[in-house]
Amino acid sequence: MRKLWRTGIGLLVIAGMAVSLTACTKPEPAVKASGIESVSYVAAAADLEKAAKMEGQIVSVGMPDSWANWKDTWEDLTGIYGLKHTDTAMSSSEGIAIFEAEKDKRAADISDVGIAFAPVAVEKGIVQPYKTTYWDEIPDWAKDKDGNWVVGYQGTIGFLVNKTLVKDVPKSWEDLAKGDYKIVVGDVTQAAQAQMSVLAAAMAMGGDESDIQPGIDFFRKLAKQKRISKAELSVANIEKGEIPVALLWDFNAIGYREQIDYEQFEVVIPSEGSVVSGNATIINKYAPHPNAAKLAREYILSDFGQINLARGYARPIRENVKLPDDVASKLIDSSEYKHAKPVGDYKVWDETSKKLPQLWQDQVLVHLD
Repeated sequence: MRKLWRTGIGLLVIAGMAVSLTACTKPEPAVKASGIESVSYVAAAADLEKAAKMEGQIVSVGMPDSWANWKDTWEDLTGIYGLKHTDTAMSSSEGIAIFEAEKDKRAADISDVGIAFAPVAVEKGIVQPYKTTYWDEIPDWAKDKDGNWVVGYQGTIGFLVNKTLVKDVPKSWEDLAKGDYKIVVGDVTQAAQAQMSVLAAAMAMGGDESDIQPGIDFFRKLAKQKRISKAELSVANIEKGEIPVALLWDFNAIGYREQIDYEQFEVVIPSEGSVVSGNATIINKYAPHPNAAKLAREYILSDFGQINLARGYARPIRENVKLPDDVASKLIDSSEYKHAKPVGDYKVWDETSKKLPQLWQDQVLVHLD
């Protein structure tokens, strides 16, 4: 099917597209190829593709080739639709700042930001809505009701365990607490991944985004035992054997394992529970290529786009996407996520996360000095 797309079948970007861009009527499948049902163009879809091709370009920020395998998606958008692409790597907050600061210059079209940052962009009035044809397949927690942002892939905090340094691989937070090895959490005073690790522990122990204390208490006990390492959470340090256990997003953990030594490392989702979050696309209200940005969001949520992200070890947000065997085999089985859950209220978490650096300093780091 993918080969047929590249040779000019007149489809938008979606194998098995469920709904029109402008209506809720479900079209009948018009073509079958390689066992995959496809549908003919609807007028709005044709108009979007035509407009995007006329723009001929898409400019992203915070969506570099190496992150979650954006590389394949950009190559597809270039190969299928002729869209030239450029990206500038930056953080979520920097991406939002670019949208806000350069609205008169109309410089960037789309960005991929942590879900906690997406409502901030909406409040600033710097994004434009666009609901994709897969809207009904996206969980409510992973989309803005008006289409201002939508999560493309999800991550869950887990353990990356170096089995040459840790005899008994921890399968739970309880196991982690019983160990005698050091743990790297990262910089909780600044890094979102590290802060989410504290939230993950809190949620597993009865807390939530409004009550982070159970997570603080857990790490304070480890700190008193001098079991929290201040080593930088980097591929180099993991490879050198300086990190017995690291807490990080599952897609980062799997990526590191693949990059260094598959057999030496194990990735674990703690059995009591963890936190699920995701990254969301936001489209610049002042985008110079708005139709290309909308087409990109469509492609990201298509089967092919979701598979591209999975090749970067990120779990697709659409659960019914059939992953190729070679891709699925690299990911953690879905049964391991049964006690992981998303943040209930990101506005509350935003307030809690602002207090977290000081709590970490006063209640955890103080025991490491």
